[in-house]
Amino acid sequence: MDKKEEFKKFVKKHPELVEYVKNKQNTWQDFYEIYDMYGEEDSVWNKYKEIDRSAPLSELSNIVKNINMDTIQKHINNAQKVIGVIQELTTKQNPKVPNIISKSPRPINKFFGD
Repeated sequence: MDKKEEFKKFVKKHPELVEYVKNKQNTWQDFYEIYDMYGEEDSVWNKYKEIDRSAPLSELSNIVKNINMDTIQKHINNAQKVIGVIQELTTKQNPKVPNIISKSPRPINKFFGD
């Protein structure tokens, strides 16, 4: 197996390296050179394997804390009002037309005075 395939397997075992590439702290070339020089068991990898996974959770909790529930409730109420108006407009029947007494159709027979 060539060195590139071994490196690919190493990356699959350590997906935390992807975060460093996504955050543009390192490139795949950097990681490959470290892998080529030191191998996969060297202590140089320790700093990359210990990624802080709590950071995204703390960001999420900060976002949730900053949500103003009163504002959300106002928006929901406004949306409900708009939906109510739309429903009223779409379900409104034609205005009542006065009932016209239906006449029976005239017979088709023609007589002299018709």
